[in-house]
Amino acid sequence: MIRVFKFLPHVVFAIALLAGVLWAATAFWFHLQTVLLVSGWALLLLAILVEAVAYRRSRIAGWAVLLAACLLVGSWYQTIVPRSDKDWDVDVSRGVLARVEGSRVQLDNIRDFDWHTASEADPRWISRDLDLDQLQSVDMFTSVWSNPDIAHLLVSFGFSDGEHVVFSAEIRREKGEAFNEIGGFFRQFELVLIGATERDIVKLRTNYRREEVRLYPLTLSAEARRAMFLSFVDLSQQLEAEPAFYNTLTANCTTVVYQLAKALQPDLPMDWRLVLSAHLPEYLLNLGLLGGEGTVNARKDAALISGRAQQMPEGGDYSNFIRGQRGNDTNNH
Repeated sequence: MIRVFKFLPHVVFAIALLAGVLWAATAFWFHLQTVLLVSGWALLLLAILVEAVAYRRSRIAGWAVLLAACLLVGSWYQTIVPRSDKDWDVDVSRGVLARVEGSRVQLDNIRDFDWHTASEADPRWISRDLDLDQLQSVDMFTSVWSNPDIAHLLVSFGFSDGEHVVFSAEIRREKGEAFNEIGGFFRQFELVLIGATERDIVKLRTNYRREEVRLYPLTLSAEARRAMFLSFVDLSQQLEAEPAFYNTLTANCTTVVYQLAKALQPDLPMDWRLVLSAHLPEYLLNLGLLGGEGTVNARKDAALISGRAQQMPEGGDYSNFIRGQRGNDTNNH
């Protein structure tokens, strides 16, 4: 037992060192992408580990060097700051801009692309002058593309004139850049709030990416609908004033919406389904916010719109069609 306690500090040191090596090596890889630098850092700390384990008298020195290395890497990491002036992919090149005057909201940089494939579109950015007194509905879209437990979350606001504006918190990709979940923990991506029409941002997912998209109506009061819309407006203004990083766990499409909702309802509970976002309907049902009837599985089945969207005839009104209605495409331009 005495030998175990004598060896315990070495075990703690080894664990701390290994965690530091893995974290630093990953951060270097995503931001410097220099194999030599990563290898050199790993070998340096490995040498410290060998010295600390092999020679008891070097234990204090080993901790001191490890602390110094952590401070050095931490200081470098703090120099990585979000920017708004990079060469962005065109679909995330503009975040939505918002100006409020009484009950009127002017939205600029609303994306309204005509998509031809999952990656090719005719770009078009539009503006809308919206009256919050005419805000009638809030819907949640979930879009699953790979892992059945993970979904992208979009929130759509419907107005009395048939207009729908969708907000989506996304990574702001540079040209040629692809999403990486691990990189999302290491300040690889900036956060952008996209404002878009449903015929752009939802149709892209149903008809071109062929993702599993569901539409859930939310049961919110008029005051809650208005407050939720304005919370997205606030976020757009914050990002316009100061860019921020996307984070796979703490600042993603779901947790951003959760933080906005929490500002409206401070006692809103944290839940594992905010991470495994495909299970959000169960969470909302428990809160009494999910529209529809029947069990949660019945509501999920009724919410699936991908197949219906893919059957829409040319010239159809996308927003009406996915809701089981029909009409001319009068709100596209």
